[in-house]
Amino acid sequence: MKILLIHQNFPGQYKHLAPALVAQGHEVIALTCKVKEPQTWKGVKIIPYAIQGNSTKNIHPWLADFETKIIRATSCYRGAKALREQGFIPDVICAHHGWGESMFLKDIWPEARLGLYCELYHLTSKPFLDFDPEFPSKSPEADRLRIRMKNLNNRLHEEVMDAGISPTQFQASTFPAHWQDRITVAHDGIDTELVRPNPAAQLKISDDLTLTRDDEVITFINRNLEPYRGYHIFMRALPEILKRRKNAHVVLLGGDEVSYGAKPPAGQSWKQIFIDEVRGRIPTPHWNRVHFLGRVPYDRFLAMMQVSTAHVYLTYPFVLSWSLLEAMSAGCAILASGTEPVREVMTEDENGWMVDFFDKEALVERLDALLNDPATRARMGANARSFVQENYDLQGVCLPQHIDWVNRLAALDPRPVRD
Repeated sequence: MKILLIHQNFPGQYKHLAPALVAQGHEVIALTCKVKEPQTWKGVKIIPYAIQGNSTKNIHPWLADFETKIIRATSCYRGAKALREQGFIPDVICAHHGWGESMFLKDIWPEARLGLYCELYHLTSKPFLDFDPEFPSKSPEADRLRIRMKNLNNRLHEEVMDAGISPTQFQASTFPAHWQDRITVAHDGIDTELVRPNPAAQLKISDDLTLTRDDEVITFINRNLEPYRGYHIFMRALPEILKRRKNAHVVLLGGDEVSYGAKPPAGQSWKQIFIDEVRGRIPTPHWNRVHFLGRVPYDRFLAMMQVSTAHVYLTYPFVLSWSLLEAMSAGCAILASGTEPVREVMTEDENGWMVDFFDKEALVERLDALLNDPATRARMGANARSFVQENYDLQGVCLPQHIDWVNRLAALDPRPVRD
């Protein structure tokens, strides 16, 4: 079978699937704007295409996002057309359509089956819009219109999507009902052999400080430190946490940019805004036990999980972070927000504890209690790891599900392009 993969940041979600398909004897080509020259990676032929065109100045702001997707779609179309002229005709196209690239590929190969990575459909109802009252919409009615416009890319892809795959039930549930009979829920998978408890783990903080399992370590992770992942809630709880836990070290991972949601005021970062808000209430000796590590290599992230005494995970109703499942796989004792994505993978007092996202007082109380209860931490950490092994293990569960999905996709009658 000939398989074409589309991802603007290849391999992205195809990191494990692509080599597995090659190992099964399929011809696999990836078309991406990430590289400048053709190359081969784990048997996958990576073919570049160039982005052609620029965003229009002073365009209506609701169209700016869609225009970037059109630019990528037409650029990818030209790259695909060149591939077709070289004789490549895929049986299956698998694409993460979030950047628009795959929008016109069925016009190149109408007989190909198109399988989409269905990450999220933008919804305008609560709790998806205005979940956090601290950051209300400045124009609620207009925001609902704007967010509907963000789904233009989703809607145009739905017309030609033969099948979809979504990593969680929550994410799949955001898509309209007429999509959902074509969407399979299968997570990308966690390498539970790599992400596992390690009693000998060490996390070097500085030349003078290395943390181990013998230390009390509270961990918190965002891709970027921002409200969507509860950074503001955690920071506001921090003065009392440090006051109660006299020997605890607090380790935070995350960049200074914005992954989701609104940008901070010009010239500022969410990270610094909330540091400034609480710093005056934290004595310097306590503050010296707070460690911002920024973004780190994966082995250092893993060491952080493995030395964690208690891991705090907070999120809006949004895409579930891989880091939560990785923390579970590492056997962490977890205190998380009881938001819907979390409840899909955590059961109260079985494999973690949950609190209301906004209740920083409950966060402090329950974290303090968890740190005082090693037996509960050990029990929930072991259960969390077992849950991930049984339901999200890369090799034993998720990768076979993805391969089966590709095979079922290949057997479908392709949906035609509609006028």
